[in-house]
Amino acid sequence: MKINVPKTSQLLDNEFIFGVATAAFQIEGGAESRLPCIWDEFCEQPGRIKDGSNGLVACDHMNRWQDDIELIASLNVDAYRFSVAWGRVINADGSVNQAGMDFYGGLLDALNAKGIKAFVTLYHWDLPCYLQQQGGWLNRSIVDKFRDYADKVSKAFGDRVYSYATLNEPFCSAYLGYEAGIHAPGVQDRQAGRQVAHHLLLAHGAAMQVLQQNCPTALNGIVVNVSPCYAASDTEADKKAAQMADCYHNQWYIQPLLDGRYPDLLQQLPDAERPVIEEGDMALIAQPLDYLGINYYTRTVFAATPQGWFRDVKPTVPPLTEMGWEIYPQGLTEILLSLHQRYRLPPVYITENGAAMPDECLHGQVDDPRRVAYFEQHLLAVHAAIEQGVQIGGYFAWSLMDNFEWAEGYLKRFGIVYVDYQTQQRTLKTSGLALQHLFAQKKAHALNPSS
Repeated sequence: MKINVPKTSQLLDNEFIFGVATAAFQIEGGAESRLPCIWDEFCEQPGRIKDGSNGLVACDHMNRWQDDIELIASLNVDAYRFSVAWGRVINADGSVNQAGMDFYGGLLDALNAKGIKAFVTLYHWDLPCYLQQQGGWLNRSIVDKFRDYADKVSKAFGDRVYSYATLNEPFCSAYLGYEAGIHAPGVQDRQAGRQVAHHLLLAHGAAMQVLQQNCPTALNGIVVNVSPCYAASDTEADKKAAQMADCYHNQWYIQPLLDGRYPDLLQQLPDAERPVIEEGDMALIAQPLDYLGINYYTRTVFAATPQGWFRDVKPTVPPLTEMGWEIYPQGLTEILLSLHQRYRLPPVYITENGAAMPDECLHGQVDDPRRVAYFEQHLLAVHAAIEQGVQIGGYFAWSLMDNFEWAEGYLKRFGIVYVDYQTQQRTLKTSGLALQHLFAQKKAHALNPSS
């Protein structure tokens, strides 16, 4: 199977970057050589992870990273996006764990040797437990600790990194971790969620200052997840609910970054639920960005509540992914255009996009035509956004391989590479082969644009 994009599309230009993405806790394993993190503790709590699993071994990437680099290179990618485990490189006393730094250094050297650009995420949800015991993201002192972490990592990695992201999806850390309570650390408290969101954005701003000083030639930015918010009906109440949800889930993170202020919805929260904001905070958050990373999976639908708030409406009409998410590629174009019209955007990278499907490995093959269709539809959505003026520099498929899918454990498979968790055997799926062909087509087109 092939993924078809227009031959004239900027997706095939030499400057456009195609890549695959992973995250440390989801693939690395090697728990014995890092400090425990909040997800280790979360996994130990009964009922938190649907299959009762954990990330102690995951995809055993710590022991198989060299083979995994060969696998990545075989896909014809331009770039590989991965995250650093904070507790693998920094000790509890703040000193550097040199063995952990050396692991990532070897990874960077191998990528550079193959001409693959390294996109490094500093924080992908795995806060060390010793910091959580000090209050974690609820304690404002975490801002200084994150700045120091970013400083030590960026100095150690040097010019081997093409791009840094300070945070991945602060919405998930704040809302899912501290309001909904379905991610680590499992707190359910609106004020805590809003305060954590503020501290995350402050930490981003502080880290950006360090990155721009230490790595001025790298692309330095942040990754946010977005979902266009739709009304469940044509009633004014539901339309207002969808607008409020957009402010609360999307703009709450983007507007401070680009405009230096929170949405007006902040004023509608009771005083007891608002974050504490100190003088100078918003200026620190709104550091100039070299790029904005956008993660997109689906749209969201909202209805009004009797209290004048909003509630999400779960999709029931196919096509849905294994996560129960509606497949809605036009939503990617719509959210990109709406952000383009609302803000002065820096260059945008689609840093995650993908789908969980019911994959089976039969006779050494994994046929996943629905995922192939998903990628094609969403790449065409990116193409449509570019055609309408959005500056998009790259696209990363989520994910390189099946992995620990957070609260879902190992029940959901997002990878373009199938992982047998008993043997750790990797098998390239049909979607992986289709992307491999597309990425090769892009490289060939760069050499001969008229082909």
